[in-house]
Amino acid sequence: MNEPNPILTVSGLTKNFGGLVAVDEVSFELYENELMGLIGPNGAGKTTLFNLITGFHEPTRGSVQLNGESLIGRQPHEICKRGLTRTFQIPRPLSDLTVQENVVVGAFNQVDDRNKAEEIASETLNELSFEFDYDVPAEDLPIAGKKKLEVAKALATGPDVLFLDEVLAGLNTAEVDEFMHVIGDLQQRTTIIMVEHNIDAIMSLADRVLVLEQGQKLALGDPEEVQNDPKVIEAYIGANE
Repeated sequence: MNEPNPILTVSGLTKNFGGLVAVDEVSFELYENELMGLIGPNGAGKTTLFNLITGFHEPTRGSVQLNGESLIGRQPHEICKRGLTRTFQIPRPLSDLTVQENVVVGAFNQVDDRNKAEEIASETLNELSFEFDYDVPAEDLPIAGKKKLEVAKALATGPDVLFLDEVLAGLNTAEVDEFMHVIGDLQQRTTIIMVEHNIDAIMSLADRVLVLEQGQKLALGDPEEVQNDPKVIEAYIGANE
């Protein structure tokens, strides 16, 4: 039986900011419909790694391939067009537009027709069980609504790989539980990497977990393996209990 080909391959990815090595020779592979958790202490390099892969930073060295195509040197909108998109830790809605219009903007990544984009937007919001009025200004949403809108905008672009950056941060327990169900359902249609400080959520949702410390890959394995790794316990998990 042949091994499946990875949808995303990251090899030796490194980023120097002057004398600071923010990401140091990080390598991993991501497979179709996998959900990978990305954890580590503050300052471990998680967001920088996201920014390198999604085109917001140029790496010092290393390679990133999506479906066998190099992403190095491409702009974020070009990478999105090729099937990799992301959310942001702090939601960035287009505040002057309605909820629906925000998601329509994302849908234009995959279609040119306004009616078709409207249809994709409505389907995406329904899929996420968006509980707020689609016609309200995005700026009027509470934090849970803005977080879910951030995911809807990204999902409407039609990604093969979706990067989620701390989508559970700032939510109450009930909102976290509901959002976890949404993320679990999303895995049936796309591949996900998820940065999160909520260890319980990551260990519950992820197929594999990548741990960064000081810009380096500390561990990569299934949730149980990572939770029981002495290096990970010492560096991160133990400090969060």
